[in-house]
Amino acid sequence: MSTDLTFTAAMVQMRTGLLPGPSLEQATQLIRDAAAQGADYVQTPEVSNMMQLNRKALFEHLAAEEDDASLKAYRALAQELKIHLHIGSLALRFSPDKAVNRSFLIGPDGMVLASYDKIHMFDIDLPGGESYRESANYQPGESAVISDLPWGRIGLTICYDVRFPALYRALAESGASFLTVPSAFTRKTGEAHWHTLLRARAIENGCFVFAAAQAGMHENKRETYGHSLIVDPWGEILAEGGGEPGVFLAKIDPSRVESARKTVPSLQHGRRFSIADPKAGPDHLHLVRGSA
Repeated sequence: MSTDLTFTAAMVQMRTGLLPGPSLEQATQLIRDAAAQGADYVQTPEVSNMMQLNRKALFEHLAAEEDDASLKAYRALAQELKIHLHIGSLALRFSPDKAVNRSFLIGPDGMVLASYDKIHMFDIDLPGGESYRESANYQPGESAVISDLPWGRIGLTICYDVRFPALYRALAESGASFLTVPSAFTRKTGEAHWHTLLRARAIENGCFVFAAAQAGMHENKRETYGHSLIVDPWGEILAEGGGEPGVFLAKIDPSRVESARKTVPSLQHGRRFSIADPKAGPDHLHLVRGSA
């Protein structure tokens, strides 16, 4: 474990399967590999326990948080390895007809430090016939979540959230130095937008961005983009995965957050604004001082 203000972050890139058991085995080995390489903070991707597009099969294997075997195993693993383990998300039972996409930050003592339910649902029709309706199976969250690490504050988000920059600005203004985006981006949207979105969230907020990703062709025939990223507050990519499962690490110096924010102090310069109706008067845009 690191003894100074720097620490090692590791992104675990997975190819989650249809069932929780094999997916847990895959993740456990990769997490152990990360810890063996000196990682202090380890993140897994979105839906680390299973990727099910079939509603019936999904609900057959869902468990409530208090009963979920994967979460229990991850808590024990974090305690064993003495690491901060961030499970990007687990599909869990929320109600008889809804699941929840929930992220967990686990401390080195095995206790859950924070959890976050994905706010923005991925409901989209893509060219080529791909269609996703996350809201059909999942209950969206309602609250942003920030937590403390030994090296600074961390904001929790999941995948599609990355397209909504106001969430990240709110986390940064609440003191986050690290923004997390564990994901299962499709290959098509990933090739087009993944790097740009993550670098933008880092640059505009002066934060590190940690984004562990799903990668490759899954058992359910969904193809994910991979390319797990660690991005520094200046937008520099410190570590990047490819298209296969693996572990990708970088040394993190939290002082780079302060340096980036001093160089470009945009967090201090945000202003609230409202858009005026042109028919109501000559002013098309009215600015009010204050944080956005």
